Amino acid sequence: MNLTIDHVTKRFGKKTAVNNFSVELNEGVYGILGANGSGKTTLMRVLATISRPTSGTIQLDGEDIFQLDHEYRELLGYVPQHIGLYKNFTAEKLLMYIASLKGLEREQAKKKVPELLELVGLKDHRSEKVGKFSGGMKQRVGIAQALLNDPKILIVDEPTAGLDPKERIRFRNLMSAIASNRIVLLSTHIVSDLDYIAKEIIIMKQGELVAKNNPQNLLKPIDEKVWLVTVSDEEITKYQNQYKMGNVVRRGNGIEIRLISDEKPAEDAIHQNPNLEDLYLFYFDEEAT
Repeated sequence: MNLTIDHVTKRFGKKTAVNNFSVELNEGVYGILGANGSGKTTLMRVLATISRPTSGTIQLDGEDIFQLDHEYRELLGYVPQHIGLYKNFTAEKLLMYIASLKGLEREQAKKKVPELLELVGLKDHRSEKVGKFSGGMKQRVGIAQALLNDPKILIVDEPTAGLDPKERIRFRNLMSAIASNRIVLLSTHIVSDLDYIAKEIIIMKQGELVAKNNPQNLLKPIDEKVWLVTVSDEEITKYQNQYKMGNVVRRGNGIEIRLISDEKPAEDAIHQNPNLEDLYLFYFDEEAT
């Protein structure tokens, strides 16, 4: 299975949200990494056929997804950034209702819904109203509804925004469990969401493709540029003004800062192996401040 995004541009009036974007995707988990406002959600909505591109094409195995129409949507699962759920429905009733909207026969749905509730860890909450669920539980209901039709393409937009660390770990484990034999496209600005589950990471900035590669290869350009420096309170501002600065930790002997620099920033600076947090800082320092 091959999903080809070919020179896709999406404009809203004079604003260009996605600009000349091209990638090819096969089975596996892909992470779209970008700061807020980088065009990730717009691209997700185009891929989910909620919005049409201003120009460019998207093809599934050589056929335009908008011409495939319902045939493409039958292969698609979509979890938007903000999930609208019927608060007075129980988790089980809600999934049965959505299954009927997706055209699943009742007997098929009665078998599928309990399987999905168990998969997303909500089996024991199936009779509870979703309006009382936590943010993470609602997100899991959203994933369950997206999987009802056993999609070959799963699009998930900012799935862990606002979730606590435990729910984010649960989400990553769930993505790993369902990723086989399908294309999973996950957009986020939270780097740790992609650390262990992404086959490749797509870096998107101001609507454009910046890079696409596996995490190891993406880190190579900053391999010699990450440093750990211990400074005093008085020196913090100087380093903030001169370098892209990441983690700041107060120690007994001063303040330990992690930064990116082409040259050794101080005599006692210690070289560090780069990670995806450093990569994000390298590309999105301005947006993050």
